[in-house]
Amino acid sequence: MIVECTPEGGVRLAEPFDFRNFKLVLKGTTGVRPASIESITFVDDRNALVPIDLVPALPGRPDDAAWEAAYADMIEQARRHGWIDANANAIRAHVERK
Repeated sequence: MIVECTPEGGVRLAEPFDFRNFKLVLKGTTGVRPASIESITFVDDRNALVPIDLVPALPGRPDDAAWEAAYADMIEQARRHGWIDANANAIRAHVERK
């Protein structure tokens, strides 16, 4: 699953059925390290915290119960691996620039 951010400020969900990978992709001339995009917090140049509730609200998200259940399972798996920041209610994402 990819949260894509464009230079124009658009944020969308790509590859929404890939529940084994989660990353934030900054496309084009999006800043080297933006302070915040759609409430996404940058931990450092390679990691960001994406609010758990943001992902289901993004364009590109399938609108069905099976997706919702699989997303909830992905969050629980991430929690078990320590990839959830409980204080921020966010999942840690690797940042890629394209």
